[in-house]
Amino acid sequence: MSDANEQAPSVAPLPTVLAALQDPVRLEMVRRLSNAGDAVRCAALYEVINKSTATHHFKILREAGVIERLLIDGQTCQRLRTEDLDRALPGVLAPIVDAANRADADRIDAGSNGYPAGTPRR
Repeated sequence: MSDANEQAPSVAPLPTVLAALQDPVRLEMVRRLSNAGDAVRCAALYEVINKSTATHHFKILREAGVIERLLIDGQTCQRLRTEDLDRALPGVLAPIVDAANRADADRIDAGSNGYPAGTPRR
């Protein structure tokens, strides 16, 4: 495993981190990374968006210091910067991920097939 040739930025101030996490797509990416506990291939972190949109979301999360990009065996992966976030903003990440996990479980229980509650289906 080798890190990409970029220096991970410091964790941004709380408002910037919260702004990065407020988007449902980015929150889902962070939820999946947190549950994985390690680096994850980029494509495994999103389903309903295209690659260029995912790249945009990864950039916002990286600039906020939430994730870092790694190259593992020639594959681009993302890793949640849990330790850095906990050091910079103690107690912030875990409750957000817990809430996202509960919302995902509720969504699955409600049988919404991947749509947020209240979203009209076509």
